[in-house]
Formats: sequence, structure tokens, C-alpha cells
Amino acid sequence: MKCPKCDQRDTKVLESRISNEGRSVRRRRVCTKCHHRFTTYEKQEELTLQVKKRDGTFDVFNREKIISALSMACRKRNISIDQIESMVAGIEAHLRGNGERTVTSQKIGDLVMKKLRQTDHVAYVRFASIYKDFKDPEEFLRELKDLKDVRELT
Repeated sequence: MKCPKCDQRDTKVLESRISNEGRSVRRRRVCTKCHHRFTTYEKQEELTLQVKKRDGTFDVFNREKIISALSMACRKRNISIDQIESMVAGIEAHLRGNGERTVTSQKIGDLVMKKLRQTDHVAYVRFASIYKDFKDPEEFLRELKDLKDVRELT
């Protein structure tokens, strides 16, 4: 690691600490030439996810978009922001765990639908009505019937 003051390449690590919930290492260093002390952070490289949208364009994965969509679907329901954050964290972990750099917006939408279906059926129907872009009331009723059939099986 180069010294930020004199550009000397030879530095010595004085202290190392794990920080950011174990995702990075903070190191205090000293330059062997000018004795300047400085801090460096070493962190695991995060996989940058790209989202392939329905129209074929690509966008950078943005968890805030999912949080916003879930918040709208869960409005006036008994679902806390912590539960929404937990759902999004699970979705993001699932996507990053696959090791793929590109995911489709459909896959993200399907994962959101799955989480909502397990959490709150009204929020699920709200999200589904926009995500699946129902064209007529019959499609909406079919989705409700499927949801009812699943509820009766459990």
C-alpha cells in the first residue's frame, strides 16, 4: 500500500479490525519512510448486478426501486418497513448468491411476488395487478382464484 503523503510503497500494518458487520477490514498503517499514519479499508468485491428489462435494455440493480414498489403494495397493511427491508435483503441475497451478473426484471418480479404471497395476500394482489399488467377483470379474478386455491390447500 502506497503512503498517501510520500508515495513510498513500503508501509507497515499497525492494527487490523473487522468492521461493517464483517464485510471489511480496517487497517491502521504507518509509512516506513516518513512515518505518516493512515487508515485503509479492505472489502470484499461486490458483484454488480445488471437488470435486463422487458424491452431489452439494461439497468443497474437498484434495491430502492424494489423497496418503493413493496411500500406501495403494502400501504395501509400491517407490514413494517423492517419487514419490507428484510424481504428485499432476501431477494438481493438470492440474486447475488446465484453468481450471475445479469438478471431479468421478470425474475426479480417473480421473487417479489413469492415473498409477498408468503407475507400478505392483499399486498400480493396489489403488486400482481401492476406487475402482471392485467388487461381485464377476468385475469384479475383468475389470480384471486389461484390465491384462494393455494390458501385452501394450506
